[in-house]
Amino acid sequence: MKRYEGLFILETAAKEEGIKDAIDKISAEITTLGGKVETVQKMDKKNYSRVADKKHTAGFYVNIIFEGQPTLIEQLKHRFAMNEDVFRVLFSKAPAPKPATTATA
Repeated sequence: MKRYEGLFILETAAKEEGIKDAIDKISAEITTLGGKVETVQKMDKKNYSRVADKKHTAGFYVNIIFEGQPTLIEQLKHRFAMNEDVFRVLFSKAPAPKPATTATA
């Protein structure tokens, strides 16, 4: 299994309460297709620097690190392209986690 990072931009039409449900659905989709979610980092709502459509001026950013087979990425791209909660998604290979260092005094 390889380690991946997914940056999801969620629709802002949903209220703040709906964002948690959308994140849970995304995590469930990754798990259903055979992936293993490691961490979910919910970032704030951010305005887009380049607005192509007046309907989409800002989005909620969510970063998810997960493990899965290389074929998982294509399946996820296809599924999230049809998901109306997800405005954009970007996948990349995640670096290996750094081992925790202990401070000695």
